[in-house]
Amino acid sequence: MLCGYSGDGVKALICDRYGGPENLRLADIERPQAKEGEVLVRVHAASLNSADWRMLVADPFLVRFMGGGFLKPKQRPGIDLSGVVEALGPGAKRFKVGDAVVADLFNYERGCFAEYACAPETVFYIKPPALSFEEASCLPLAGVTALTAVRDAGRVKPGMKVLINGASGGVGVYALQIAKYFGAEVTAVCASDKFDQARSLGADRLIDYRVQDFSRLPERYDLILGVNGNASLAAYKRALKPGGSYFMVGGGNRQLFQAMLLSRLASIGGNKKLGYVESQPNPARLETLCRIAGEGKLRSIIDRTYSLEEAQEAYTAFGKGHLRGKIVIKI
Repeated sequence: MLCGYSGDGVKALICDRYGGPENLRLADIERPQAKEGEVLVRVHAASLNSADWRMLVADPFLVRFMGGGFLKPKQRPGIDLSGVVEALGPGAKRFKVGDAVVADLFNYERGCFAEYACAPETVFYIKPPALSFEEASCLPLAGVTALTAVRDAGRVKPGMKVLINGASGGVGVYALQIAKYFGAEVTAVCASDKFDQARSLGADRLIDYRVQDFSRLPERYDLILGVNGNASLAAYKRALKPGGSYFMVGGGNRQLFQAMLLSRLASIGGNKKLGYVESQPNPARLETLCRIAGEGKLRSIIDRTYSLEEAQEAYTAFGKGHLRGKIVIKI
């Protein structure tokens, strides 16, 4: 349990220095005020993402140059949220008080692990009624990343063969469903104890990465998404069809730097494309996700839910990996 909260004011998660979850604490902050064109939202739930973990541990070191603060974090933790509009700033007209909304605040002040958050009204979208606040809080960053990779970078069309390496995690769960939504034949790579989940989300074929190396099997793919860090660029390239594409969507530092620095070199001299997807907050894409979820074609999978006071435990569980979907902090 976190300590440091006195009971006065608004509760918010604070991180004063880079390191592990032990550096997180609860604090009293002044209640945010909605400025021109902003809305104030009472947060009901916020999900944990790889970006939250990287911002905590400053790994890779480049995080310090990407809005994280060089010597210590300069923004409060938490990127995704779902909640209810509490107040409107001057000129804000998209929503009314009481509307249930979702948002990705990566490009703003973040701070979603708190009772209240403020941001421009343009970054919010109405929460799909079919999703709970906890389920909706998982959508913005992970879902938009998956949509960007599958639809925009991968240009998936009916009949394409798609492999998702890491199909049971936060982004992988959405990528699998979105690829199926656009008519692909999907192979899910994950541990066998997560096969039932992947199958229930529409996977056509399942590979246990602990038993088989997908790149050594005879099947070749039009699109491969690497959502974890247990394969090399050479393996991904080998598993592609001529004209196929691989995109890194997540993974460890080795995969990140391979994708950023070596993918273009690896693509030279052939007709296979290798690259990475860098997702940015995008309200139009979030709107698409909410529409698909509203049609009942997109589910959020939650591994565990924690209270705000249990944020250290939530981060610790995230850092251990091998999750079945997302971790959510309920506020």
